[in-house]
Amino acid sequence: MLSIVSSGALQGVSAHPVQVEVNTGEMGELRFILVGLPDTAVKESQDRVFSALSNTGFRPPETRTTINLAPGHIRKEGPLYDLPIALGLLAASNQIPKEVLEGYLVAGELGLSGKTRPIRGGLALALLARKQKKKGVLLPPQSADEAALVADVPVYPVRSLDEAVRFLLGEKDIAPLGPEDSAFRQEIPEELAVDFAEIKGQRALRRAVEVAVAGGHNLLMIGPPGSGKSMVAKRIPGIMPEPSLDEFLEILGIHSAAGMTLSNAQKTFKRPFRSPHHTISDVGLLGGGSIPGPGEISLAHNGVLFMDELPEFKRSALEVLRQPLEEGEVSISRSAGKITLPSSVMLVAAMNPCPCGYMGDPKRECRCSVPQVQRYRSRISGPLLDRIDIHIDAPALALEELRSEQSGESSGTLRERIEHSRGRQKKRFNNTRTTCNSNMSHGQIRQYCSIDKSQGDLLQKAFSELNLSARAYDRILKVARTIADLEDSQRIQTPHLLEAIRYRSLDRNLFY
Repeated sequence: MLSIVSSGALQGVSAHPVQVEVNTGEMGELRFILVGLPDTAVKESQDRVFSALSNTGFRPPETRTTINLAPGHIRKEGPLYDLPIALGLLAASNQIPKEVLEGYLVAGELGLSGKTRPIRGGLALALLARKQKKKGVLLPPQSADEAALVADVPVYPVRSLDEAVRFLLGEKDIAPLGPEDSAFRQEIPEELAVDFAEIKGQRALRRAVEVAVAGGHNLLMIGPPGSGKSMVAKRIPGIMPEPSLDEFLEILGIHSAAGMTLSNAQKTFKRPFRSPHHTISDVGLLGGGSIPGPGEISLAHNGVLFMDELPEFKRSALEVLRQPLEEGEVSISRSAGKITLPSSVMLVAAMNPCPCGYMGDPKRECRCSVPQVQRYRSRISGPLLDRIDIHIDAPALALEELRSEQSGESSGTLRERIEHSRGRQKKRFNNTRTTCNSNMSHGQIRQYCSIDKSQGDLLQKAFSELNLSARAYDRILKVARTIADLEDSQRIQTPHLLEAIRYRSLDRNLFY
């Protein structure tokens, strides 16, 4: 007898429909045949499923059984097909009516006892079920927790094979989870939150960070070791506007596809902060693998990608950042297929002014020669530097500043001003694909960043005297527009332009 159970296959960060077709009662010797491009984990499902059926009180197949995971051209990986295979076997062997499976999308790993275990991609499967207009999704509880954020599709958490069967037969009521029931909507505990008020001194750096976040600009901090660059970077997500539900679903979907939500005890509605080590490979940063999956830049989608010691990263790893920083997505082609991953990030980078780190330090002597500094700086290519709008110095702190009891503005105060600025930009770019000032096209720069003749003369003088590169022109205008938005100014004023010019330190020969 033939039975069919709906499930899904994870490709990148999205799910594609899969039909689990089970046929039992075939003539011939007792065999369990599994086809449809399964990987090793899927092939091993026979032993898990048979043990789960026996230990739950059901009868395993006693005749030749064929299971087809359709369509056959999509590679199936992971143990998520255990539960649909088990239910398909029960329906094919007349232990449950096959009609009860209609309209549900099912996925989940089974233990030998019949208990369900969480799987990757619960959110993507719920989105697939909503697209297919399914009447419900059956998932293990931990996977159902993230899938519940998807509105308009009931998500039923099932703890075991037995519970799933009794629910389908109407013998047990399971309340569907909704977006308000998900643990991912909880607030960050105050004792775990980090605040900008903890930053001592660094007024200019704090201001540059505020401007960068307000306009979505990429930021590069240059300063000696111990000047607080990493401390500042870790607090940037706390001053970014809270993600919308759609933005958070994108964030969670990527982390779910990477399996990172399964072990994440801190489930919070926040933007991601990723800080890869400088030894990371190109694949680890961009994504890929034999079966392509998200890398660090996609895991930072709608959040912050912090790259400390930027010149220490491999040149090839830095160069792969150019496409995602420009287009907001990554395209990866492998033998298993081609996928496109979202990667709209705010890049925050930090570096020393020289290899030893103490160039310009009034108390420590720099041991680097001019050629050494030039080689160190040249590890960052012009095209990559072109995508970083703001360069800001982070000087070493004096002992008096470190001992000061006076605290700076809190993250809440900064976030309030930034959200007001983002609101102006949202209104300005309404009905366009542009989300913030840093994404403006050349046409939008001409429209919204106009300057008068005296300001044009000032900009020309700055280019001449400070040896600014041609690529700095649009960057300065974009940053000046953001500064004007923070000041509630309709037009770019001269002070806004001067401040924006100061944020191009690496375009000048300041250090050598």
